[in-house]
Amino acid sequence: MLKELEYKAISLGFDCFGITKPNLSESVRNNLSIFVSAKMHGDMQWIEDKIDFRNNPRMLWPEVNSVIVLGINYFYGQDPLYELTNKRNGYISSYSRGLDYHDVIKKKLKLFTEWSYKKYGGKYKIFVDTAPVMEKPIAVEAGLGWQGKHTNLISKQLGNWFFLASIFTNLSVQDKKNRKIKDHCGSCTSCINICPTNAIIEPYKLDANKCISYLTIEYKQHIPVKYRTKIGNRIYGCDDCLAVCPWNKFAKIANESNFFPLFDLTKRDLRELLYLDDHNFRELFRKTSIKRIGRDRFIRNVLVAIGNSGDVDVIKDVEFFILDKSPLVRAMAIWAIFQVSDKKYFKLLRNQYIKHEKDLWVLSEWFRSYE
Repeated sequence: MLKELEYKAISLGFDCFGITKPNLSESVRNNLSIFVSAKMHGDMQWIEDKIDFRNNPRMLWPEVNSVIVLGINYFYGQDPLYELTNKRNGYISSYSRGLDYHDVIKKKLKLFTEWSYKKYGGKYKIFVDTAPVMEKPIAVEAGLGWQGKHTNLISKQLGNWFFLASIFTNLSVQDKKNRKIKDHCGSCTSCINICPTNAIIEPYKLDANKCISYLTIEYKQHIPVKYRTKIGNRIYGCDDCLAVCPWNKFAKIANESNFFPLFDLTKRDLRELLYLDDHNFRELFRKTSIKRIGRDRFIRNVLVAIGNSGDVDVIKDVEFFILDKSPLVRAMAIWAIFQVSDKKYFKLLRNQYIKHEKDLWVLSEWFRSYE
């Protein structure tokens, strides 16, 4: 049965397969509790609200007896560290450039469970970042890889570039072999050293509050001033800690073409992206996971990147957004102009536009240590 399940998974396009019991070790549970109690999850309140479910998969579904864990490669030859060198183009994380991985993987999981039901019966629940499942620790137990010092899963065969998915089933499927892989990070600290915001505060411990992926994707407020220049031209996510991992030398080009870029996002000029209104934003990114942050947060990120570009030619373009409907956008427009203009011109704009502003946070951007 186990081999047949694995063969089916591979035939559907998954690159790695494992199975384990729905249990988490005490150390994993303790680490999650420490992470939440230290508020390192930022404002991702759903992590705290569902902590009991994360710590115990059986609470999520009492009937579960086995967890099938699947990995699928999304490497298409990307070189994130090179792409970051062009400051006038916005950097979008590699995983989000193709079709929304939730949709692609769910279709495969449904095909897998339909086949398995016909052959073995049973009940199934499928998950792809859609429920409080500790996918990485469970994947470790299933033998798909180990959690690196950046806290992401690393595979000997795929490096860092793969998605995880899980299937809970009430079937009792056992793998008699212990496939759990030991940690192979050794003395390497490349991921820690490269992090622009020092979000990996120590090996195997990440503070999401400092993480650029969190700040540009999950965080819904004004990006803290102390991290803005460190974000560079990253407008959706960050791949630095993944890209630098030595295990990527074993990465192979993915078989799943739906994860390949829908269009060339690596050459999208920041000025071009800046003028996306809500309709055009949704139209451009409707098939990708980028759409979920919405136009306002996306333009907020673009303005941070423009502020870091050193491009004085964009000042007039950015000025248009000082009167944008979104306070997130207005605030970052002010910051971006300050970054690329001289103080005299900035003060001139402040005197011109400040009378139109009512939002206290946006007002503070006009005076935040800019004298």
